[in-house]
Amino acid sequence: MLKSLFSAFLMYSRIPVPHVEWKEKNRRYSLCFFPLVGAVIGGLFLLWNIVSLRLKIGKFLYSAVSVTIPIIVTGGIHIDGFCDVNDAKSAYGDKEKRFSIMKDSHIGTFAVLYLCVYLIFQTALFSQMKTFSAAEITAVGYVLSRSLSAFSALTFRSANPDGSLQNFVRPAHKKITMFAVISWIIACTTAMVYIDFITGTVSFLTAIAVFFYYKKFAYKTFGGTTGDLCGWFLQVCEISILTMAVFAEILGEYIK
Repeated sequence: MLKSLFSAFLMYSRIPVPHVEWKEKNRRYSLCFFPLVGAVIGGLFLLWNIVSLRLKIGKFLYSAVSVTIPIIVTGGIHIDGFCDVNDAKSAYGDKEKRFSIMKDSHIGTFAVLYLCVYLIFQTALFSQMKTFSAAEITAVGYVLSRSLSAFSALTFRSANPDGSLQNFVRPAHKKITMFAVISWIIACTTAMVYIDFITGTVSFLTAIAVFFYYKKFAYKTFGGTTGDLCGWFLQVCEISILTMAVFAEILGEYIK
């Protein structure tokens, strides 16, 4: 279990952990611990919120650091998948061509455009955040997005049996891993609704809607999921939850 935890953090974060040998036995439960990376990001984000309030830090600096925290923790691994998928889906061609684009280490024009829009919009959303409850729901969203991403890895058809994602799916103890991932999803749902019933419920339902769109998109465009697609979904899910948290806050103020 401990080696699986270290394997998950070594792959999906830049958090220093003891090095473990890269073998299947050490990755049997890694997907169980994948959401913990999101918990670290969420914890740091909430800590940054508290520091920002105490020091009366301006909105722009607050937003810039909030955007940067997940990138620092993960090393940008999921943004890489987000960029690869956007390059591939924007190209005209068959599935083989799309896969060849995703495997290309160079970033394309479409990826740059999508990433710039994503980061600008994310920064703007953080600048509109006013309540700590919205920040809490966003923090839980980092865990939920990874839980749903792990769930898709376990249940969706694989588009690339030799891809990096299968390094964690193939050796996984399916029953224990599935139980752990579903438990994470239930815990995140409960936490969101408890923090704020309306905003939490809307944010969770939005995440589920994005999840089903992701499945339809992945199957239609690529024939299944891959590591890059899991990363793409994770990024889209997180910004969707953030959007709902912020706009629910704005709508609540308007109604009052």
